Formats: sequence, structure tokens, C-alpha cells
Amino acid sequence: MDYEFKTIDHNNLGEVVYLNIAEALIKGALRPGARLKIRDLAQEMGTSVTPVRDAILRLVHEGGLLLKSPRDIRVPVLHRDRYLEIRAIRLKLEGLAAERAATTADAADIKRLEALVSDNERALSACEFARATEINQIFHFELANIAAMPILRGILHNLWLQMGPVISAAYEEGGRTMIEHHYDVLDAIRKHDAQAAKQAIREDIMSGGGVILSSKALSQEE
Repeated sequence: MDYEFKTIDHNNLGEVVYLNIAEALIKGALRPGARLKIRDLAQEMGTSVTPVRDAILRLVHEGGLLLKSPRDIRVPVLHRDRYLEIRAIRLKLEGLAAERAATTADAADIKRLEALVSDNERALSACEFARATEINQIFHFELANIAAMPILRGILHNLWLQMGPVISAAYEEGGRTMIEHHYDVLDAIRKHDAQAAKQAIREDIMSGGGVILSSKALSQEE
């Protein structure tokens, strides 16, 4: 496992450990099938095993991790049907976020989105796929932030616990397919065109979904 977990302080320890691992899942730093070891995580984050174990169990409950046995904790390989269900939900929720963001975005919001699109393009051009995957996730979440919809963002957090590793596994294969509709989203938000922004993010999800469905990132068996 190449991802380096952050060393944490001990204020609100359990929540910080949880967020540390959740972040790695959401931004695609952990791939489907990757194995996590509680003691290794505790050592890397500079804490005892108890908060790590608690965080793992919470993520198992949320669908972000799979507990095959007490010593075998894995990033799930998402089943195709489960992926399709999550995609259908994302189409609705992220479409709503983009629609609302187009009506509320100010100049500073648009500047942040422009920077993310440019950074993602540079990362892809440099074949820095881990970085590109992370920026992709930030772009999607930024729409919910601009829309000022914290409940929706919380739901996306749970969905992306499961989606982050899958997107990461397919991102290199997808290449620019994974970001080309971000330009359309950005253009719609610049124009404050809510319906165009909604349509563009839905097309982005469907386009990336085509790559994911044709890749080996999903399981065909329960």
C-alpha cells in the first residue's frame, strides 16, 4: 500500500482517524481489493489500535470497507448492480448540486472551479493519475459546497466512500473522458445556466460510468 496516512494529534482522536481513512477511500488513494491492517494503520498515524479499529468498523457499516475476518479488512470490489444503483443516485443528487451551484456561484467560486479543471488537465497530461483522481473528486464535491447544500454533501460523502476506489481503478483507462465534461459544467456555471450545469454533470457521470462498466474495476459476482 503506497498511500501515506497523516500523523494525527490526539484531540477528537476517533473522528480524526475515521476522516483520515475515509479521505483515502473518497479520493481513490485505495484501490478495490486493497488490504488494510489495523496495527500498520495505527503505527502510521501514531495512535493506538482502538481508534483505528473503531474507524474501520464504522466504515464497514457505511459500506466503505469489507470485514472478511478480524484480520482481513479489504476495500470492497463493488458489484456491478450496486455501482449502477449508486450511479443513479449520483445523477439525481449531483445534478441538483450543479443546478443550484449555477445559480449561487460567485466570482471566487468560479475561479476555484477553473483552477481545479486546469490542475486536473495538467495532472492527466503528466500521467499523474492519483493526483488527477483526487482533483476529480474535489471538483465534484466543490459543486455541493458552492450550492451550500451540506446535507447533500454528507450523502455524497457516503456514496464516494464506495465510488472513490472504483473511479481510481478506471481513471487511467478513461483518460480525458473522465474530465472533458467538466469544461461544460464550468461553462454553464459561468453563464449561471442551471439546466446546462445539471445536464453537463449528468453527462460527466454517464461518460465516466461507461469507462467503469467496461473496465475490470467492478465485480460481476455477489
